[in-house]
Amino acid sequence: MDYLITFLVSMTPIGELRASIPLAIQTYELPWYEVLPLAVAGNLVPALFWLLALPRLGSYLVSFPNPAGCLLMWRSERLRRLQGERFRRHRNLALILLVAVPLPFTGVWSGTLAAWVFEIPFRPALLCIALGAAIAGGVVTALTALGLHLIG
Repeated sequence: MDYLITFLVSMTPIGELRASIPLAIQTYELPWYEVLPLAVAGNLVPALFWLLALPRLGSYLVSFPNPAGCLLMWRSERLRRLQGERFRRHRNLALILLVAVPLPFTGVWSGTLAAWVFEIPFRPALLCIALGAAIAGGVVTALTALGLHLIG
C-alpha cells in the first residue's frame, strides 16, 4: 500500500516528486533506490495524458466563447510573450530545466503545459520532461537522505 500511495502522490499537480519521495523515505521508511524510479514513473503518468490531450482539448476550448477558453488563451499568449524567446533559443534545455528544478510551480505539470504552449512535438517533449523528472527526483532524493542523515 505504501508503494501505491507513493506512486499516486507523485501524480498530483502540487506535490509531485517533492512530496512523494520524502513521504516514502521518511514516513514509510522505504529504500530510496525503490522510491526514486517509482516516484518518477508516477510523475510521468500525467505528462503522457496531458501531452496527448492538451492539443485537442485546447483547440476545443478556444473554439467557442467560454471562461476556460479565455483563460487558456490569455495564459498561453502571456507565456509566449514573456518566455517565448527563451524557449525558441533553448527549447529542449529550457523544458528540461523547468521540470528539473524542484520548486513550486515547476515540474512535470508545468513542463507539459509549456510543451503545449510552445508547440514542442510529443516525443521530444516527453523525453525532455522525463529527463527533467529524473533529475528532480535525484535532487529530492539526495536532499531527503541528507536531511535525514543530519537529523538522525
